[in-house]
Amino acid sequence: MEVGLYTFGDVGTDPVSGHVVGPQERLNNLMEEIELADQVGLDVFGLGEHHRPNYAISSPAVTLAGAARTTKRIRLSSAVSVLSSDDPIRVFQQFSTLDNLSNGRAELMVGRGSFIESFPLFGYDLDDYNALFEEKLAMLLAINDAERLNWPGTEFTHEVGGVGVYPRPVGEELPIWIAAGGTPQSMVRAGALGLPLALAIIGGQPRRFAPLADLYRKAAAQEGNSDKARVSLNVHGFVAEDGKAAADLFFPAQKAVMDQIGRERGWGPQSRVQFDAGMGPEGAMFVGSPAQVVDKILGLKEDLGFDRVCIQMAIGVIDHKEMLKAIEVLGTKVAPELRKAG
Repeated sequence: MEVGLYTFGDVGTDPVSGHVVGPQERLNNLMEEIELADQVGLDVFGLGEHHRPNYAISSPAVTLAGAARTTKRIRLSSAVSVLSSDDPIRVFQQFSTLDNLSNGRAELMVGRGSFIESFPLFGYDLDDYNALFEEKLAMLLAINDAERLNWPGTEFTHEVGGVGVYPRPVGEELPIWIAAGGTPQSMVRAGALGLPLALAIIGGQPRRFAPLADLYRKAAAQEGNSDKARVSLNVHGFVAEDGKAAADLFFPAQKAVMDQIGRERGWGPQSRVQFDAGMGPEGAMFVGSPAQVVDKILGLKEDLGFDRVCIQMAIGVIDHKEMLKAIEVLGTKVAPELRKAG
């Protein structure tokens, strides 16, 4: 099993210490976190794209390039790139450039995004949400498939007649993942296209996503893509030597972020009782000691059939030294046990 991390590069006020972390400090700390993740043997580090004042990363490819030359083995991925409001040619070029800088370690995870700021920012209408993604994804896959792009043009993409797109990646093509939050249509699309699936589970009961993972694999099989079907479980979590210490460190920052989103989307503030319940075997919080986190992940593996797990440990502003400790524990005590179990 592959084990990795992802983050959106949160900035703002540490709810425990009161220290204010701006983009410059967060991005420099992030370079250290990615380097340590590489050193302790984690498999992948993903960075999300957002266009809000509380996140430092609006360009995952540029940020990942900062870590490309100081890391050796870890794969560098977006998590996600909001393809709907971007240019597929430029997205491909950016990540192919990253692939060359990192000696073939770039991945591209594309999705429609969990926030909507990029649509008005780049001149797109939210009413076109689905069509934008479908058309731009098809164009991106065509670019990845062949050096010279022959593209007829669609409502939201332009015609390209046999023009080369450069640079090309180190291998034959870039690994492109589809990120989805759990709609059946997204499962079928990813499976039918033969693309690996990053399944985001940030609430509810993870085991309830099993039928969706099965739907993805059935769609892949129907199109002859069973050999290409892979599932990544992308979750919220935190690990420390002591389970209670992990929860006490993670809860304040995670609560601050989720409460803000709740105010925007109409749900109430999170309580510690709710958070602690989510840490149980059937909850969506992957928080605890190494043994607790390992047991929880392995307890879901048979039902969901994933072969990668990526944890968002940096939710909100968490002390950088504590984050480095957590990364070391994840790499040295959690990942080896998960790999041992298959």
